[in-house]
Amino acid sequence: MDYQGVKANTSALVTYLRQLAKVDQKQFDSWPKNDQLAFLINAYNAGTVELIIRAYPNIASIKDLGGFLSSPWKKKFIPLLEHTRSLDDIEHTLIRGAYRYNDPRIHFAVNCASIGCPALRAEAYTGHRLSAQLQDQTKKFLSDPDRNRFEKQTLMVSSIFKWYKKDFEQGWQGFYSLEKFFAHYAGSLSLSAETKQKLENGEIDIIYLDYDWRLNDKQ
Repeated sequence: MDYQGVKANTSALVTYLRQLAKVDQKQFDSWPKNDQLAFLINAYNAGTVELIIRAYPNIASIKDLGGFLSSPWKKKFIPLLEHTRSLDDIEHTLIRGAYRYNDPRIHFAVNCASIGCPALRAEAYTGHRLSAQLQDQTKKFLSDPDRNRFEKQTLMVSSIFKWYKKDFEQGWQGFYSLEKFFAHYAGSLSLSAETKQKLENGEIDIIYLDYDWRLNDKQ
């Protein structure tokens, strides 16, 4: 992410966040679910960028913005849907809450400003293209060997799958286990047909890689 570039011209980001804040709950509720979800993902990502540039360049990780008893994700600073929200409010209450949208691919779209997370998409999410955009994000993330790879008969994957395992086992596309989810994306993970079958049979060990919380700064 080009935080230096955003920092040098914050007006576009500020204007965008103000536009998001103008949407009230009644208007939001009238939209199709894909439009709602795209709106929330965009709000989360824009809010994260705003949070980072407030401290940039004197920041090495988003975790630097928290303290012993505080968390950057719990800070309420985003005006959205008639309330001042935190990043946690948006992700865990509005997006994931009650499994309203029930699409685990959102974890490859919301960006936590860290190297370990999926790359921030170079375009906004839109309702009419949302499924294709999420699918593209998913495949790109799974095909990145720095974050997910198969080695020595072991599937080594991002800690995202440990933290949000339940989301991947809620029946999206008929998948009720991580193994089934990974098998569906065997091509992105470069798994052979034999390995895919073993994975579906529960014969492949899955371990979680350490998460890289360093700032995803292009500089």
